[in-house]
Amino acid sequence: MRRLSSLASRASPAIRNLSEEVSNQSKPNRKNPPNSKSVTPFDQNHTTNNSVAPFRGKSSLRLSPVPSTTLSVDNKRKNHLEPADHHYISQILSRKDWSLLLSHEFKAKRISLDTRSIVSILQNQENPLPPLRFYIWVSNIDPIFTEDQSIRGVLANTLYRKGPVLLSAELIQDIRNSGCKVTQDLLCVLIGSWGRLGLAKYCAEVFGQISYLGLNPSTRLYNAVIDALVKSNSIDLAYLKFQQMPSDNCTPDRYTYNILIHGVCKVGVVDEAMRLVRQMESLGYVPNVFTYTMLVDGFCNAKKVDKAFKVFEKMKERNVHPNEATYRSLVNGVFRCVSPRKAFQLLSRFVEREPILPKAACDSILQCLCSNSLPKEVAEFFRTTKEKGYLPDSSTFNISMTCLIKGLDLDEACDILDSFTERGLKLDFNAYIALVEGLYKVGRVAEGNWYLDQMVRDGLVANVFSYNIIIDCFCKAKMMDRALESFGHMRQRGIFPNLVTFNTLICGYCKGGEMRKARELLEMLFKHGFKPDIFTFSSLIDGLCRVHQIVDAFDCFSEMEDWGVGPNAITFNILIRSLCIIGDVAKARKLLKKMQADGTSPDVVSFNALIQSFCKMNKVEKALKVLVTMLTLDLIPDNFTYTAFIKALCELGRFDEAKNLFFSMEANGCMPDAYTCNTFIDALVQSARFEEAWDVVRKYEKKGISIKSIPIL
Repeated sequence: MRRLSSLASRASPAIRNLSEEVSNQSKPNRKNPPNSKSVTPFDQNHTTNNSVAPFRGKSSLRLSPVPSTTLSVDNKRKNHLEPADHHYISQILSRKDWSLLLSHEFKAKRISLDTRSIVSILQNQENPLPPLRFYIWVSNIDPIFTEDQSIRGVLANTLYRKGPVLLSAELIQDIRNSGCKVTQDLLCVLIGSWGRLGLAKYCAEVFGQISYLGLNPSTRLYNAVIDALVKSNSIDLAYLKFQQMPSDNCTPDRYTYNILIHGVCKVGVVDEAMRLVRQMESLGYVPNVFTYTMLVDGFCNAKKVDKAFKVFEKMKERNVHPNEATYRSLVNGVFRCVSPRKAFQLLSRFVEREPILPKAACDSILQCLCSNSLPKEVAEFFRTTKEKGYLPDSSTFNISMTCLIKGLDLDEACDILDSFTERGLKLDFNAYIALVEGLYKVGRVAEGNWYLDQMVRDGLVANVFSYNIIIDCFCKAKMMDRALESFGHMRQRGIFPNLVTFNTLICGYCKGGEMRKARELLEMLFKHGFKPDIFTFSSLIDGLCRVHQIVDAFDCFSEMEDWGVGPNAITFNILIRSLCIIGDVAKARKLLKKMQADGTSPDVVSFNALIQSFCKMNKVEKALKVLVTMLTLDLIPDNFTYTAFIKALCELGRFDEAKNLFFSMEANGCMPDAYTCNTFIDALVQSARFEEAWDVVRKYEKKGISIKSIPIL
């Protein structure tokens, strides 16, 4: 690295000038304001051999820098709100006289009581007892805050995440000493936290002793404990409390029944859920949207999809409108019960029958289709719902675009994106960049440029993070000149690069084997006060290995220690792979042992390089020894591991062993991919084992794996 960091005089003019510009920008000139002339953030005047005329835009765009808005000092003061001193309040709450001190601070107007400030104090306590004490004090000062759902929700989450807080004799005495008491509201919050933490028996024990707290059983308290028991997966105990209600002169209400229905639906016992619904109706309680939502979920858990759809029909008959949760329960439940394509068919018909398109259902369908990698179905769903005016939210559309780009013709992805923007959908950065990357990847540079400029037109490229992603996009497309130009445009817009910016550019040049430019950017990194990190070193080592400068790569590896940067598995894997490529397997094995000795856990990639090297040398037994070592570390072989063995065994004429290994992959948790299947099929064909090859083709084409065409078959 010392060798790499002394190269300023050898920097190319473009990078050296850029370095000076950015350095000057870091020292603001108060006499001369920034130039406000228009600049082109992403110049489209670059032509390449594989570029085509853009057909989606009319002209390239030239923009002026976005003016920064400033507030006067008076406006800043006017809009500034003094935050609560959480540390000071924490100190008060840790004392024995906490209630007295809080009341004193409140009278002195140093504590303000409103929902926002109370929530802020509750959220900013390290331990669960202080927020509980603060809630007790607030409840005593103004009981109306106990009805605020945001306050109760924050306290409940705090007690769950940082608890449990048990209702010990010491805590009860502490509350009484403060002049407060354990109220029904407080006990309901505590019981709720215990239920979420799985303390079912403790909930029941405390409830059985509430008379000692000066409280009497009520329907609300029963509901709290039954709900806690259901959340603790103690359905039997919840039913026991439900049956005890009449003996305490407490009448179950609709909330009580909904809790129990939820409990039995979670485990798919829908017959009992329906019995509870009938019992609830006999008492005059009409099922509401929550009841029906739980029934939908219950029928799906019981694999009774047809009855889940019938619940929706029942809701219509009773004029109960489904909410977002109802639709999500149906969609996710159907996808759990049947195959993804069958689920799509059922839900598409359901959506078409709805008089008003349910957006929540459409969003959920798209998300499920994307998670199951079904781009054709995503495109079809967009086409059918377009007529009803469906517009997805930006998050759903981003997921959908990623799925479409990976699995479809890019023209169709572009058409879908364009159709939504024409209808007024504002796309976010991620949707555009996914499409731009896809277009650059297949060489459609002009179209990628047009969408990139559209991002600028929409104001989506405005900070270092968005520029970093765009620079990375250019680097992945091996468009390093454009990446460097974008780096320069950052300076023109007053946006300063960070370490990620430099690392991205260094990595791009290293992957292209342009080590001189990578070193020059490293020099810029030093000049801007950044220190190289593990990503910087790994990129440089990888680049040096790519240009066969293995000695320099190991020098760089050794120098990491001087910078206080420890190598990770990726760094070791780069060197192990490179040693195997040049045939120095012995040194690669030593490096693997050093990796383990240094406390860095090897992964599958670490071993695959060695296994592949031994297999290429037809030393299958040595490769098997490496595999055994890998298995002792609980590492699961992947397709590269299996393919190396299968190919070597076939070359040695050990086809039965290769065949057994190939068909054992799925049982061992590794589904053969197209590369593995095609490698095995090629080996079988070359040895004239055509029937066996045809069996493999038939089996894996049914599983949706792309098998290349073999004329002889």
